[in-house]
Amino acid sequence: MKLVSVDEMRAIEREADARGWTYADMMERAGLGLAEVVHSLFGYEDRLVALGLIGPGNNGGDTLVALAELASVGWSVRAYLVRPRPSDDPLVQRVVEAGGLVAEADGDSGFGQLEAWLADSTVVLDGVLGTGARLPLQAEIAGVLLHVRESSVCPPVVAVDCPSGVDCNSGAVADETIPAEVTVCMAAVKMGLLRFPAFTYCGEIQVVDIGLPEDLPSWSAIQREVVSEDLVHEWLPERSVEGHKGTFGTVMVVAGSLNFSGAALLSAGGAANIGAGLVQLAVPSALHGALAGANPNVTWVLLPHQMGVINGEAADIVIRSLGRATSLLVGPGLGLEDCTGEFVRRLLEARKVAQPRRGMGFVSVAQPNLEESSPRQLPPLVFDADGLKHLAKIPEWPKLLPSETVLTPHPGEMAILTGLQVQEIQADRIAVAQRFARDWGHVVVLKGAFTVIASPDGRVGVIPVASDALAHGGTGDVLAGMIAGLLAQGMPSYEASAAAAWIHARAGLTAADHLGHTASVQASDLIDAIPEVLSLVW
Repeated sequence: MKLVSVDEMRAIEREADARGWTYADMMERAGLGLAEVVHSLFGYEDRLVALGLIGPGNNGGDTLVALAELASVGWSVRAYLVRPRPSDDPLVQRVVEAGGLVAEADGDSGFGQLEAWLADSTVVLDGVLGTGARLPLQAEIAGVLLHVRESSVCPPVVAVDCPSGVDCNSGAVADETIPAEVTVCMAAVKMGLLRFPAFTYCGEIQVVDIGLPEDLPSWSAIQREVVSEDLVHEWLPERSVEGHKGTFGTVMVVAGSLNFSGAALLSAGGAANIGAGLVQLAVPSALHGALAGANPNVTWVLLPHQMGVINGEAADIVIRSLGRATSLLVGPGLGLEDCTGEFVRRLLEARKVAQPRRGMGFVSVAQPNLEESSPRQLPPLVFDADGLKHLAKIPEWPKLLPSETVLTPHPGEMAILTGLQVQEIQADRIAVAQRFARDWGHVVVLKGAFTVIASPDGRVGVIPVASDALAHGGTGDVLAGMIAGLLAQGMPSYEASAAAAWIHARAGLTAADHLGHTASVQASDLIDAIPEVLSLVW
């Protein structure tokens, strides 16, 4: 599902029209798609009655086409013209010829007809205003919308392209806007729908095809997308029944400190439950006794420390212990001590990788007598949490990272990395993530409501989820582990990040459903919910 601005969508439609796929063609396809969605959602009802709220523009036209199509498959349909349409409007005539009823708001004093139709309908199609809506609304339109919104007999509402009264660029919403159970977007999701407060009025967002030629330059130029179940299914690698742990990769997680020991376990859980074949936990050796019993599924790399935080000498051990690691995660729960910052610097500036001695699955002391191998790059890398804060202190840090390293900042960490204020970042999250992904040459996962994933090549994905189920300490550690787990299985950085972020968000919603409330969801609950989400897409 592409994500577009209002101006971009208009340019796409103009170009399609100029190429011969006319506005009438687009409207026909949009209306048929809308009818198909409505019938799929409500067609099981015993009595099928659709009421369309019809505006003067294209959204009203889409809705009239849908009503006529619904009538052809057995629905009773009614068109309520909120604003007059031309007396010879062929779309209105088409509804009449299909057996539908038509009424005008201008002749419905006190909204008696509207109220009677609301009480008798299975679904309301909100086709009053589209992407060109301007706030505040005109009094006549506002009055109809407000009456429907406040009616005690209003059935479920399906919004056509957007709920009427939403600014589809800014996300602002008129007071009279009717909340929808489903919003059916034409061709692409409009950017304002994934902003507040508009998102809370949209319900489930679906997209229908309007027949645009695939080779339209203006359409092909859009590199923003809403990450969806179908996309994630397409991206995830196949899992062979003949596979073994080596087939599915090895994640090394460098995490934890005395004050934040749980971060290591949460990251490891995310990596393991998303399918990595083996997870190695590299932690300060002082934590091993407390953590080992909590997760028997991982192997251990024990690192030198200073008062429970990783110190600079640990870099050599991590490098020597990489072995067959196919991804590396650095950062969750490391703490902000200077000695840990020295570890991060030495890790990135190292140029040689020594061959490790095969032993018990962990390295407890440095082995200076090992012969150095040829120079080797670090494996695909994820930097998260405190690791990002240490990274920001290193001059020209983007040049030290492997190509397309994944950076997973929340807005506060993004502010440290960029020098921008949090308010600037939040004001245009997509543009900020896209700019710095390009400038740094790395994938940026800007966490928060509607997490943004930006690639250096210009691609941007947005996760269409905003939930306080994810607003708990440690959920970011789980996400970082999940991304590293998919990288370990060979997925490219952008696809691994976007897929993991979508699964992570859905796991939050799934955990909330099981627990009964979003307030009760803890980071460990996300780990437990990952398998259920994977069952949908893998």
